[in-house]
Amino acid sequence: MNFTTKIPILKSNYPIDYSSKIVSLGSCFAVNMAEKFDYFKFQNICNPFGILFHPLAIEKIISKAINLIFFTEEDIFFHNERWHCFDVHSDLSNANKDELLQVLNEFVQTTNKHITEASHIIITYGTSWVYRNKHSEKVVANCHKVPQNQFDKEILSVATIEKSIQKTIELIEKVNPNCSIIFTVSPVRHIKDGFVENQRSKANLISALHSVLEVSNSKQRYFSSYEIMMDELRDYRFYAEDMLHPTQVAIDYIWERFCKASISESVFPTMESVETIQKGLSHRAFNPNSESHFKFLNQLESKIIKLKSEFPFMKF
Repeated sequence: MNFTTKIPILKSNYPIDYSSKIVSLGSCFAVNMAEKFDYFKFQNICNPFGILFHPLAIEKIISKAINLIFFTEEDIFFHNERWHCFDVHSDLSNANKDELLQVLNEFVQTTNKHITEASHIIITYGTSWVYRNKHSEKVVANCHKVPQNQFDKEILSVATIEKSIQKTIELIEKVNPNCSIIFTVSPVRHIKDGFVENQRSKANLISALHSVLEVSNSKQRYFSSYEIMMDELRDYRFYAEDMLHPTQVAIDYIWERFCKASISESVFPTMESVETIQKGLSHRAFNPNSESHFKFLNQLESKIIKLKSEFPFMKF
C-alpha cells in the first residue's frame, strides 16, 4: 500500500557534482538546503546579504551585485541604536555606519564574482507579500522592526513576479550564460499573513515561475520542494513546534529527492565518504585515551587526507 503521493521530478540535464560552484539565494529554506551542501562539502555560497523572501528583493540584490552598484549612506538608516539597510537582512545590521557600508560593498564585489563563476544558482522564493516604505515608496526586503505604520502591505501580482523572474534570469545570463538556474518555492508557511493569504502568496509564485519557465531554455528548471511538503509529507509530524517550518526529517527527505533529481549519481560514493568522515568527527569517545580511539583517529585522518588530495577545496 502507498501512504503518500509521490511527486514526479525529472532528472536534471545539468546535474551538480563536486566541480560545481553553487550560489544559493532566498528564504530560510534556501539556508536549509545550503547547510546540506556544506555538510557534504560541495562548493556553496549562501545568502551573502542574508535571508531574502520575495522576488523583488532577490532581483535587486542580484542587480546590485552584477552591475557593481555599491551602497551609499543614502541606502542606510539608524534605528534602535543600529544602522540598517532596507535591502538586506537584519543579520548584517551594525552599530557602526562605516563598518556596515564596508561589509555591504565587500559583499557586492564577492557576490559578483560568485555569480559570474557559478555553475548553478538556486533561488528559493518564500512569499509574494511585500512591504512598501511610505516615505521612499520603495518595496523593502526587511522592515528591521521599524513601526508598521511606516509601510503599506501589498501582494505582488503574477505579472509583476513574472517580470521580476525574467529580469533576474536576464541579469544572470548577462555575466554567466552557461549557468544553470534552479527555482523553488519555500515550503515554510507564512501564516502571519493569514491562512488564505499564505496560499494566495504561494499560488502567485508558482504561477509566475511556471509561466516563465515554460518558455525559458533547458538550463532553468523548477524543483518541487513546496509540492513535496504539501503532498508527500502532508502530516503535521513533519512540521517543527511552530507548525510553520519543516522538521529536520522533512528537510532530510526533501534533500534526498533533490539529490536524486539534481546531483550526479557519479558523486554519490564521494558524498558517502564525506558523511562517514562527518559522523566520525562528531563521534564522542567513551575513552579518549584508549588505544582503540587513537587508532580510530588515525584512520579518520587518513580518510580526510585521501579525500582532500582529490578535492583540495574540502575543509573539515
